[in-house]
Amino acid sequence: MAVLEGLEPKAVFEYFEEICSIPHGSGNTKKISDYCVSFAKKHHLRYIQDALNNVIIFKPGTEGYENSAPVMIQGHMDMVCEKEADCNINFEKDGLTLKVEDGYVTADGTTLGGDDGIAIAFALAILAADDIPHPPIEAIFTVDEETGMFGAADIDCSVLTSRIMLNLDSEDEGVLLVSCAGGNNTTCHIPVKREKADGVCLKIRISGLTGGHSGVEINKSRANANKLMSRFINELSKEITCRLISINGGLKENAIPRECVAELVVSSEDVRAAKVARHKFYGTLSGEYITTDPDLTFEMDETGRGTYSVMTEGVQRRLLTALINLPEGIQRMSANIPGLVQTSLNMGVLKTDQNEVYMRYAVRSSIGTEKEELISRMANLMDVLGGTIDCIGDYPAWEYKKDSKLRDLMIKIFKEQYGYEPKVEALHAGVECGLFAGKMPGLDCVSFGPNMLDIHTPNERMDIESVQRTWKYVLQILKELK
Repeated sequence: MAVLEGLEPKAVFEYFEEICSIPHGSGNTKKISDYCVSFAKKHHLRYIQDALNNVIIFKPGTEGYENSAPVMIQGHMDMVCEKEADCNINFEKDGLTLKVEDGYVTADGTTLGGDDGIAIAFALAILAADDIPHPPIEAIFTVDEETGMFGAADIDCSVLTSRIMLNLDSEDEGVLLVSCAGGNNTTCHIPVKREKADGVCLKIRISGLTGGHSGVEINKSRANANKLMSRFINELSKEITCRLISINGGLKENAIPRECVAELVVSSEDVRAAKVARHKFYGTLSGEYITTDPDLTFEMDETGRGTYSVMTEGVQRRLLTALINLPEGIQRMSANIPGLVQTSLNMGVLKTDQNEVYMRYAVRSSIGTEKEELISRMANLMDVLGGTIDCIGDYPAWEYKKDSKLRDLMIKIFKEQYGYEPKVEALHAGVECGLFAGKMPGLDCVSFGPNMLDIHTPNERMDIESVQRTWKYVLQILKELK
């Protein structure tokens, strides 16, 4: 028996459960792409699957809508794969274990992928139905949105005729997004040289942080595990001689890191001092983040005594200088839109390889020149420290469209359905609308979706009743786009 059986809308939750049974993390989208192609074949719908695994499915308008302007329904197939430390799921091979709790759909120990599996489920349910009135539909399912919007960046839009786009990649019911920040993925590299050092190996782990989406929740003052660990090691190195073996934290550029692990070598005489420092710093962090990260844990364990390959003193100094001084979090708030973050960055991944340590950032700004200035500052610091920097996946900001018939229609329908007006907002996080708008002049687009909480964390959950209301809303929008 399916876990979501009995939930309404029936078709939406059936497709969503099928999607969740297929591994579809960023960079692992071939199977989910092929699933969408199989769907199109089963329903005798024209489709395009490109070399990146993006999929476009076409469906003619229903009776009375044959000559209406086509509508694009768009979402991304990939999900952020985060899990609890004790969860044994292999995201490359395994599907998710779904649960229904207190009116929400969630996954056991992992992210749910409601961002953006629900968009695909909505679209498939519409494409499969024969009793939903709608204009001609171009359903676009992109890949690797979560790691840089690479699918949307390279998709061929010349085959699309739509100039109306419903993007179902937002997580707050009652909010219509009409503008977003631009950004990219920036990586800073510090070369590593090693030498031998004798002593006690200490494994240090900061975990239990709240985490979250580095665009949507960057303004909530949540702790970044990579920055906390860097801060501790920097302070500890002022008190005792400690030699760094490795430091690793975070999984995705656009997820605020929930955990970071470091390995240090200290002398036998300094083990007690290190443990005292850990206890003191844990107290400091517990006080600073008692509201945003109440489940923060900070552990230190002895894992052995012997000779270890550690970073040279010069490399360690340069690395700690970089980790402490590279900018992080909100850089500037908008002067035009109250409460909107204008420019930010998130050290989402900190990774030690044999020959380097690299820090991967999601950089965002609604002002292109501010984004470039921020990256320039990072590059200057890397240059002084003997490191390098590279940027990929650059995507443009999605500019506010003053005259939007789609937005006006959606506001009208929302007010009729809900009894109050929706919020019309700009978003600091990037959405694929900007890339499509840049390729398709005149595109009229709105991003929206049902309520989803704590996306990009294992606490992610999707509001069932909100899905029901949003489904009704989508159907009415399609009905009135005649």
